[in-house]
Amino acid sequence: MPGFVPYPYEVVIGTGVAELLGAVALYIPRLRWLAGVMLALYAVCVYPANLQHAWNDIAVAHDYATLWYHVPRLPFQPVLVWWALYAGQVIDWPWRRR
Repeated sequence: MPGFVPYPYEVVIGTGVAELLGAVALYIPRLRWLAGVMLALYAVCVYPANLQHAWNDIAVAHDYATLWYHVPRLPFQPVLVWWALYAGQVIDWPWRRR
């Protein structure tokens, strides 16, 4: 967590709760579109924190993550953005819905 973020533990807990609520909202038809957009925005917003994690080799669960953790995570983030938008039926690329 960047140093300028107040209450980092609470922010991490809050973002985890937001992810879970977003996942549940994907199952509710009238909330699906909004949930997809919000989960995609969330994935975009946490990308700088993921970059800081990789650059500074920050410990994960009291152990240093090294490359096995960071290398797949950073390039997969755009896939998560697409996945959230697709699951929320915001986009249908590359498969067209019938």
